[in-house]
Amino acid sequence: MTHDKDFIIKVKEALEEVKLTFLSHRGDLDLVEVTGDKIVKVRFKGACGSCPMAASTLKTGIEKALKDKLPEVKAVESVV
Repeated sequence: MTHDKDFIIKVKEALEEVKLTFLSHRGDLDLVEVTGDKIVKVRFKGACGSCPMAASTLKTGIEKALKDKLPEVKAVESVV
C-alpha cells in the first residue's frame, strides 16, 4: 500500500459511502490495496462477487464516486 496514510483514510471513507448501495443488494466490497500511483484495488463479496454487472459497476459506480471525491485516484481495479 501507499505510505500516504491520509489518502488511504480518505479512500476508506469514500468507499464506506459507496458500500451502502452494495449492502442493500446483499453484497459488499473490501479495500485490498492503494498503490503508490493511486490505484485503488477492491474485492467484491457476497452477491456482488458473482454479479455479471460487477465490471460495469466498478467503472461507472465505484471509480466515478471515488474520483469525484478524490480526483487524484487514477483507477479502481477489482481483484479476486
